[in-house]
Amino acid sequence: MFNLFIMNLSTLDWGIIALFFVVFLVIGIRVSKQAGSSAKEFFLSGRNMPWWLIGVSMVATTFSADTPNLVTDIVRTNGVAGNWSWWAFLVTGMVTVFIYAKLWRKSGVMTDLEFYEIRYSGKAARFLRAFRAIYLGFFFNVMIMATVTLAGIKIGGVLFGLSPVQSILIASIITVIYSSLGGLRGVILTDFLQFIIAMVGSVGAAIYVMNMPEIGGLDTLLTHPNVTDKLNILPDFSDPAAYVPLIIVPLAVQWWSVWYPGAEPGGGGYIAQRMLSAKNEKHAVLATLLFNVTHYALRPWPWIIIALASLVVYPDLASIQTAFPDISEKIVKDDLGYSAMLLNLPSGLLGIVVASLIAAFMSTISTHLNWGSSYLVHDFYERFVKPEASEKEKVMVGRISTVVLMIFTGLLALVLENALEAFEILLQIGAGTGSIFILRWFWWRVNAWSEISGMIVSFIVAVLLKAFPTGLESHWELILGVGITTVTWVLVTFLTKPEDDKTLEKFYNLVTPYGMGWNRFKTKMQFAGVSLKEGTGKFSADLMAVILGIFIVYSALFAIGMLVYGELTNGVILAVITVASSIGLIRIWRKLSF
Repeated sequence: MFNLFIMNLSTLDWGIIALFFVVFLVIGIRVSKQAGSSAKEFFLSGRNMPWWLIGVSMVATTFSADTPNLVTDIVRTNGVAGNWSWWAFLVTGMVTVFIYAKLWRKSGVMTDLEFYEIRYSGKAARFLRAFRAIYLGFFFNVMIMATVTLAGIKIGGVLFGLSPVQSILIASIITVIYSSLGGLRGVILTDFLQFIIAMVGSVGAAIYVMNMPEIGGLDTLLTHPNVTDKLNILPDFSDPAAYVPLIIVPLAVQWWSVWYPGAEPGGGGYIAQRMLSAKNEKHAVLATLLFNVTHYALRPWPWIIIALASLVVYPDLASIQTAFPDISEKIVKDDLGYSAMLLNLPSGLLGIVVASLIAAFMSTISTHLNWGSSYLVHDFYERFVKPEASEKEKVMVGRISTVVLMIFTGLLALVLENALEAFEILLQIGAGTGSIFILRWFWWRVNAWSEISGMIVSFIVAVLLKAFPTGLESHWELILGVGITTVTWVLVTFLTKPEDDKTLEKFYNLVTPYGMGWNRFKTKMQFAGVSLKEGTGKFSADLMAVILGIFIVYSALFAIGMLVYGELTNGVILAVITVASSIGLIRIWRKLSF
């Protein structure tokens, strides 16, 4: 099979792939001088990036090398409705857009970990910042990148017949060069081109696949017996086993309690890094809005179409195994349906699609390299090792840590056998801490011990659930973990002292958070004769913007789906809802606080 695919790659295909690598190397070299001038330039692009460039960068980063495979696995296993397992995170995304984006930009921090020492005080705050800098910046980050790199190894083996070591060396060396030279500016600029390539590739592939003789066009595809039972966008509401894990739990619990790349409760991680690099609060909001619209509404359907088509050409795992005879039976799963369909693409389009998969890998890895390096340099090296470090020294350490992170990532990827299981453990470890990340902005009583206790308990619960299986389905275990962690950190909050008044006063005046959660503190300060800034935020307007944003994206997502399915009336109705919601958002835009 490997040789078959390599033979399908024409000179034109190889030329497209080679050009792709050259362009990104040139970008990294061209911006290297500016990126190396200071740590702020290297990690935040000088805080002057426009919203459209940042938003596209966010989308490119979340388009990982294994994302089309994951969607294909979901559709083949649970139908289109199975995508609610990640569609539900739109709620988190819209809350970040209209509430947290401007708060992060107001904070003026370089990384979201610096937040700990402006919101909390004392040794506990310092411990949180130092510990999470190493844990998230190195251990957690390397694990995430290793799972992505493992997907890259599979792609290299399936598409080019490369060994794991060869796949890692070819892709990582070029990624490390432009990431370490160009800093965040280089990453964002290459992300922009990578996203264009990725979208052209996925849309082009979907159109071609639909018109393959084996498929016979979209109408034939949608009426094929292998596909008809997979088309529902909503789960079967007569079956609790279907709608509880796919709709109820994600929308009621998961979005605010579970960490998910690109949709962290409270807008942390590399999303926060992008928002902090924006020109101002307005650009941060617009960038995050563009990201959520594109990520949830525009991007999924080409992958879904290819996934549905794969059910016609490769109806079961046996047929996929036949197409991939040289791949171990252990890893022949439904996710390989996407790669199997790529075998049918013509010259030129094949090169673009292969380049798009390489782009997906590189955009994700480059972002995580720069993001993890920012933690190691700013939140550990500069803060605790060498506070007097010069700007050039910090950039040098950032570049060195970028290389070191990639080396450990490659080594771990070579020994991983089940990346998904390892990644799910990491997700479970943080279950229940999301509410802290949300409320720490709006409730003065949250303190450093709230976060420390939540972090410890969620870890213990995750380990116990893994070591001693309960027999419960995964969504009930999630609810159990969230409940135990939440109750624990709330109790610890009330049993420990609040942060000192000076720290809280400074934080409040810096970000002017709205909400009743600060009323008691404001009253306390008033009696003490301390004046606090008046908040400019209007919670009602911001909340309405969140609701309208959710309507815009979901109605657009479903409108596209209905038009793809040929249901013109439903598609038009949903399109009208999209337009009406957009008009409503435009009308209240001026009431939003920037």
